[in-house]
Amino acid sequence: MTETSADLGALRAALVARLETLHAASDTTADNRRPVELDQTSVGRLSRIDAMQGQALAVATDRRRQDEARRVEAAIQRIDAGEYGTCIACGEPIPAKRLAVDPIIATCIACASG
Repeated sequence: MTETSADLGALRAALVARLETLHAASDTTADNRRPVELDQTSVGRLSRIDAMQGQALAVATDRRRQDEARRVEAAIQRIDAGEYGTCIACGEPIPAKRLAVDPIIATCIACASG
């Protein structure tokens, strides 16, 4: 991919901001992911089940958020190494349109399909 250094700098800054947002969201929702306490004197059985479902949803959301954060960090590392826009599997350039849709993508269409 033939990005100018200004374009890559702006992209890197946007990715760093995205990473900070992901980490902040994870920190903000930490209480929602804590195990639900078994205290049936203060919480009824159905309320506890609802709380457990909410906790499971928060854990799954954070897991997806952490996965995205790892992909963003990898994209930043590829920018820093001068390898951004090159497929990590085959070494071929990733089309600009594909990167425009998802700037943290690491593989070309052929490698992602195979």
